[in-house]
Amino acid sequence: MLQHQDLEKGISDEELNALLDAFIDRRAKSAKKILILPPDITRFYSRAGYISAYLYKQLHKQADIYFLPALGTHDPMSNDDIDAMFGPEIPKDRFLPHFWRDDVRKVGELTRERIEALSEGRVSFPMDVAVNTLLLDEKWDLIVSVGQVVPHEVIGMANYTKNILVGVGGSDTIHKSHYLGAAYGMEKIMGRSMTPVRAALNEGYSKFLRHLDVEFILTVVGKVDGKNALQGVFIGDDDDTYFSACELSQKLNIDLLEKPIQKAIVYLDPKEFKTTWLGNKAIYRTRMAMADDGELIILAPALHRFGEDMEIDGLIRKYGYRSTEETLKAVESDPQLAGNLSAAAHLIHGSSEGRFKITYCPGDEISREEVESVNYGYCHLDEMYQKYQIEQFENGWNTTSDGEEVFYISNPALGLWATKSSFVG
Repeated sequence: MLQHQDLEKGISDEELNALLDAFIDRRAKSAKKILILPPDITRFYSRAGYISAYLYKQLHKQADIYFLPALGTHDPMSNDDIDAMFGPEIPKDRFLPHFWRDDVRKVGELTRERIEALSEGRVSFPMDVAVNTLLLDEKWDLIVSVGQVVPHEVIGMANYTKNILVGVGGSDTIHKSHYLGAAYGMEKIMGRSMTPVRAALNEGYSKFLRHLDVEFILTVVGKVDGKNALQGVFIGDDDDTYFSACELSQKLNIDLLEKPIQKAIVYLDPKEFKTTWLGNKAIYRTRMAMADDGELIILAPALHRFGEDMEIDGLIRKYGYRSTEETLKAVESDPQLAGNLSAAAHLIHGSSEGRFKITYCPGDEISREEVESVNYGYCHLDEMYQKYQIEQFENGWNTTSDGEEVFYISNPALGLWATKSSFVG
């Protein structure tokens, strides 16, 4: 494993380049066909865009290189997204879209009994192991999976085998892995390196895909002087690479609070968050920190719909964000929801379970009626901007001019917040 960490200053571009050059020298020197699996724009701050572009710059004269962004269920990247994430120099025809419903091939299956055991009896179904057919093409000399390790609501800690089996995986794998995590209990999963979902994906990868020539480049992003900073990079092809990145991310990206938050304000960067499917990270990542009867205010300037996928958008509009028990009952009675288990999981993740109030604050692209129809409170963004001058806030605790205490988060994708008493380590 290649690695570099710097918790004081962060890793400079020059240090990152040197590490990548060592990786190229070790693994890519003679490669003629390379497939890179980076995240999409929703991981803009991961530094994966820079890393992917650097690999292309250094290798494109010797190798035929393509990019298959690990979209999962997200929309394909636009040209503007590609330019923002990777720069404008890479030809657009090098970027291939992943269509999670159609572009995949099943390579194996985890049995009903295995999933039942991993979930401690909470769910009982077999789960496909399937990936985009491009990965199975024998022409690739090297596949490079690039991404960020950070606390995650579905699997515990993001990336590694998740980037393969979910990022460029198929519908059955995506739906059932999400539902497995939601049914098992999000609070028992978030921030933990080994969970039932992680065990399922690692096992599926090891059994059916380990023969692929995949190298993982895993980043960990923290804060230096209040700004995002790359603080760890781990490169390898095995579990140790992932667990090393997890250990650093757990140190940097989990904020354990002495007391619960009565009022939280979370800002959703318009470059990253345009739907509640993504924007509900504001809920997932703060749920264990929120006080009973508290309020979570979500500032969402680019919000324009609920789901990334239009069928799932329709299911969110149909059912709204309700309690776990209500959603589980809906799955039993509605074949369409049962056929879209990741949507059911998302409805569970996006609920406060009635403990605290959630107020979404969009601009003009989505109406009060739409927001309230999915069981959230509503306030227009401009009105909330007048009430709270977030440009004066620091991440964490703040006191307003009239004495109100609020907890501000500028990007929920970069961490996990919980009280010390609520976090299961």
